Amino acid sequence: MTSPLIGLTFINAIVFGVQGNVMRVIGEGSVLNSFLAGSAAGAVQTLVCSPMELAKTRMQLMGMGQKAKTRKEKDVKNSLDCLLKIYRKEGLRGCCRGMTLTLWRETPAFGVYFATYDMICQLLSPKDPNEHIGMLALMFAGGMSGIASWISTYPIDVIKSRVQADGVGGKSMYKGTLDCFVRSYQAEGWTVYTRGLNSTLIRAFPVNAATFTVVTLFLREMRPSQPVDTTLSKPHLYEK
Repeated sequence: MTSPLIGLTFINAIVFGVQGNVMRVIGEGSVLNSFLAGSAAGAVQTLVCSPMELAKTRMQLMGMGQKAKTRKEKDVKNSLDCLLKIYRKEGLRGCCRGMTLTLWRETPAFGVYFATYDMICQLLSPKDPNEHIGMLALMFAGGMSGIASWISTYPIDVIKSRVQADGVGGKSMYKGTLDCFVRSYQAEGWTVYTRGLNSTLIRAFPVNAATFTVVTLFLREMRPSQPVDTTLSKPHLYEK
């Protein structure tokens, strides 16, 4: 749990910070611009997300394929220790395993994420411009944006996870990304690219509902003097 707990702190700070600042540069009020700004945010946070997920994946699989007497020797203390061991064994390239796939996943996924949130918020916004969008509407918009985001790039996530887990506890199976894609299909068919999707979507709704709602309410209280707006693409979305 340490890896995602620490990593998500920086990831959310990067994502919302980059998205907001890019929107100020390219223009506000457009769902397309919201998609582009979200994509930029997703690309930037890949630098933190990829090694975080690599460490999480390796630690979750720790001990697989090893004899019981050797498992203790292979154990790692925490996420940082895990990355250090990967670096000593595989070098910087090993620590960047799956980063390209993470970039391919996160760039469009966060574009969909913010664009979906904006569209739903616009649809659910009160007619009176002096009224805030309600908390339930914020939670619904956030939850649905998370679901849309995962659906849009989930097959890439499956391959990324397999590439990052490759070689744990034994010999590597895949020569690269394309080889992983082809061999996974040959062994398990197209359904392999949706494996685990249901549990991911069940998690995505409450997590992203909470994320967007907390960010919105926090900024609304922090900057109460600004005019009301209900689109995430504008800097004063969350403000009173």
